[in-house]
Amino acid sequence: MNSRTASFDDLDRKIITALMANARTSFAEIGADVGLSSTAVKRRVDRLRETGVITGFTATVKPSALGWRTEAYVEVYCEGAAPPRRLAEVVRNHPEITAAMTVTGGADALLHVRARDVEHFEEVLERIRTEPFIRKTISVMVLSHLLPESPEAGATQPAPE
Repeated sequence: MNSRTASFDDLDRKIITALMANARTSFAEIGADVGLSSTAVKRRVDRLRETGVITGFTATVKPSALGWRTEAYVEVYCEGAAPPRRLAEVVRNHPEITAAMTVTGGADALLHVRARDVEHFEEVLERIRTEPFIRKTISVMVLSHLLPESPEAGATQPAPE
């Protein structure tokens, strides 16, 4: 968020909820649901974007339609204290890593990886392991999504060639 204070009220929350459910919902439809004109909804959405509350709009796509047929979570264990900035540099070099975060517990980071198939996943894992500060990894393959409507079940980019 930028330096301006991000304060919002119940109407803003309702607008955000509507956009999170379907970012293509028109301002007129949202306005009818929350009791505002479409112009007032647009002004609020513009303000929420300017203050960094709304960071973007995206489409969620079935991963297999984009070539992602294998999915895993990878725990990363580092030698010493690898700074999050260094970990971020590494994960940006791998388009197959769709999410990455530092975590509490034994692991230093958790990566969400999508791949074309198991062989591709193995190749990605080997590339990750070549980083000199990575001591070990533990992988968990995803078999199915219990909440198929969740953002984690969708993909935001196609698989590399």
